[in-house]
Amino acid sequence: MILAAGLGTRLRPLTNTIPKPLLPIAGTPLIVWNLLLLKRHGFHDVVINLHYLGPMIEQALGDGSRYGLRIIYSHEPVILGTGGGLKQAEPHFSGESVLVLNGDTLVDLDLGALYQFHQEREAVATLVLRKDPEAARWGLVEMDSGNRIVRITGRGREDLVPTQPRMFAGIHVLHPRLLRDVPKGVTSTIIDPYVAAIQQGETVLGYDCEGYWSDIGTPERYAQAEQDASAGRITLSSRLLST
Repeated sequence: MILAAGLGTRLRPLTNTIPKPLLPIAGTPLIVWNLLLLKRHGFHDVVINLHYLGPMIEQALGDGSRYGLRIIYSHEPVILGTGGGLKQAEPHFSGESVLVLNGDTLVDLDLGALYQFHQEREAVATLVLRKDPEAARWGLVEMDSGNRIVRITGRGREDLVPTQPRMFAGIHVLHPRLLRDVPKGVTSTIIDPYVAAIQQGETVLGYDCEGYWSDIGTPERYAQAEQDASAGRITLSSRLLST
């Protein structure tokens, strides 16, 4: 699933007439970079939630066939956040674990390896994390030596085991049963079910992302992503399947 319902307020005026997921990076819409990454790593069905200028996204991407994917749209009359957005889209899920990407994140990551890690460790959720000296500013995630997440922004287990500081990169895999107690039609964050699972002793894991990552949330970071693409630090060609 790609989360694409946001207003993109920090990128105005760029997003006054175009939704953030359609902003071009090296001439290709940001969301298409993510669609091609999903396809490259073996995913076929993609749910995209829509709100702000949603019809533009739907018109641009269609049913996904041009990318070798099947796209299903989940419409939100009001923005529901990560928790409410996933709950709204739940009828489209197959019952298997769901990979979730932020529509405004540009990343170079083997999504297939991430999903396999999640499945093999029988986790209820796996969050992609990054080392960052300012992790606390983004939302501190504490992970132990076995890759188990101990606390998220200070909430979780109370035992004082040694932990490594990380930041959440906005990419995660979760089992749909975590959505069981999420109210439908109500704005919420998916972090709350993750914290509850940690407190109940369930396996919530961290997965380090060592490659390129950028949150295209401000004009400065958008300009930097354009520079990175121009310099070849991230390339569209690496996402295309060889024929």
